[in-house]
Amino acid sequence: MTTASDIMHRGAQCIDADQTLMAAAQMMRDLDVGALPICGPDKMLKGIITDRDIVVKCLAAGKDPSTMKAMDMAGHLHCVKAGDDMEAVLKKMEQHQIRRMPVIENGKLVGMISEADLAMGHRDGQRLTDRQIIEFMDSIYVSR
Repeated sequence: MTTASDIMHRGAQCIDADQTLMAAAQMMRDLDVGALPICGPDKMLKGIITDRDIVVKCLAAGKDPSTMKAMDMAGHLHCVKAGDDMEAVLKKMEQHQIRRMPVIENGKLVGMISEADLAMGHRDGQRLTDRQIIEFMDSIYVSR
């Protein structure tokens, strides 16, 4: 059984909940990522922020990214546990139309699963079937 832990990208970096959206945007640029998990001082996962959130909910709304905090963008959090099987991971990503899924263990972030991770598979060479990938893409991009 392939689990979230098998396929996730380890070493995801968090932005602190009290850091600004400007800092988040700079961190995304430096890491070349489109989303950052938001963590509190206890290193527990509090939310996730995307580049689209910054553009739509901050800039387009006329707000100041140098004063708005990352936690201000943290909406409903969807995540999976490291031991969850891929069927459960895919179902949750499809159900909520999520392209990047935080993976937690004991409430703390241990990795992220992106579309690329789904397509690439995991270290043992197992990957999703072509059908699973197509169904995932259809649910995320077609049903909007």
